[in-house]
Amino acid sequence: MANVTQRHKFSKHRGNESDRKPRDGKFIRKPKKFVKQTKVLVEKHMRFPGVYVSRGKEDSLCTLNMVPGMSVYNEKRITVETNDEKKEYRIWNPYRSKLAAGMVSGCENVYMGPGSKVLYLGAASGTTVSHVSDLVGTSGVVYAVEFSQRSGRDLVNLAKKRPNIIPIIDDARYPQNYRMLVPIVDCIFSDVAQPDQARIVGLNAKYFLKSQGGVVMSIKANCIDSTKKAESVFADEVNKLRKDDIKPKEQVSLEPFEKDHAMVLGVYRPKDI
Repeated sequence: MANVTQRHKFSKHRGNESDRKPRDGKFIRKPKKFVKQTKVLVEKHMRFPGVYVSRGKEDSLCTLNMVPGMSVYNEKRITVETNDEKKEYRIWNPYRSKLAAGMVSGCENVYMGPGSKVLYLGAASGTTVSHVSDLVGTSGVVYAVEFSQRSGRDLVNLAKKRPNIIPIIDDARYPQNYRMLVPIVDCIFSDVAQPDQARIVGLNAKYFLKSQGGVVMSIKANCIDSTKKAESVFADEVNKLRKDDIKPKEQVSLEPFEKDHAMVLGVYRPKDI
């Protein structure tokens, strides 16, 4: 019996050395593992108001999070403390957002900034819309139009947390349906994968875009005409915009972020004004 009792007592103390209790009554603590944190510097973008650049191991675009502590699509967030004030920024991935891809690809002006009113055509579930919401800030508004009911539900849920997003679940081909919801805006951004995208943008511009307002259109060549070369499709779309009183200013390729994609940026100049 004595041997059995002794084995039972020994089994109580079996385990790692750090789990055993020495005679002096003090526990042995495991050494803590310290992860070396690299300092990240966040500074304002030189060309785009409301957009920031995080300088670290890899430079990346980011926007000031309007809802700190919450992410939209599991994007990376960084917190910077300056003058006893903490600010949270959301990394803007150009592989997930065509607007960010256009900025990285070298466009000069996106015609939106803090306080802007933006009409966003083809909002989907709100990935890029959320960053535009950060960009325009509390004094700006994003009117997000999306036709899909499923993506529209995600967009409505996003708008519940971000009061400067107005979700519109409707067809962008019929802007008269939402003319009572959208005022005159400063910029139209379009990511509508439709063959008549240029016509859709021109029609919405006549309804809502101010004179000298900006137009930013993402073009997917395969959605317009898969039989032509991408460069030819882009040239045709630019000509269509000219017929709708939109003067193209820039055209940038979105590769390597998006294959056979280009972004056309221009200014609306109606003839009757």
